[in-house]
Amino acid sequence: MNKELIIERLFQLLIAGERDSARRMVDEVLELGCTHEELTTELYWPIMEMVETLYRNDQLTTIAHRYATRLLRSFVDQAQSNYTQKTRRNRKICMFCGPAEGDELSAQIVADLAEADGYEVYFAGGGVANDEILYEVGQQNPDVLLMFAAAPSDCPQIRELIDTIKEIGACNRTQFAVGGGVFNRAPGLAEEIGADLWATTPSELLGRLDAEPDRRADENQRTVGRSRRDGQMAA
Repeated sequence: MNKELIIERLFQLLIAGERDSARRMVDEVLELGCTHEELTTELYWPIMEMVETLYRNDQLTTIAHRYATRLLRSFVDQAQSNYTQKTRRNRKICMFCGPAEGDELSAQIVADLAEADGYEVYFAGGGVANDEILYEVGQQNPDVLLMFAAAPSDCPQIRELIDTIKEIGACNRTQFAVGGGVFNRAPGLAEEIGADLWATTPSELLGRLDAEPDRRADENQRTVGRSRRDGQMAA
């Protein structure tokens, strides 16, 4: 199976809105022995990233972007219903994301895969204010607070959220993880805003959550907003 060729062919069908042809192609890939998890991580995820990159760079029309994201969402939903559910880990993840469609779709992919990997997942999507997230995190006391963002404008809210939770001493056991477009495009940004853990793909993220549950940010790694915080402490 030539993955690059399949990705290119499926991408062209998706941006053209060719629903029936795209479905037939997915069925053909499954007949070749691809699992539903592999469909998501090896095809849908890279196609989604390609669609978002081209759209962000004005190389894709709004119609093509809408065709692709809506078809991809339906495929992701179908794949999720066929994932193999692993033994429960007794670990809880609360997930939120940026307001854009790409944020919602990428976060949904991770939420579905994490749930299949044994986590208890609470996924609220985008557009949730920090005060509501703070309240929910306090109620759920999750093992992981996972934030997905594609736009640089989302980062100040995430940084403020991490700062506030740490400053009030809530949920001391919660690990702060981030992912999504802006963190992929800006190496070091996740570390700078105080995240404990970050990754560029769903598989990498799940691997790190499994291997590094006790990883916490070193105070020295945080640079964004440090001058403001240090000034407050001095005052």
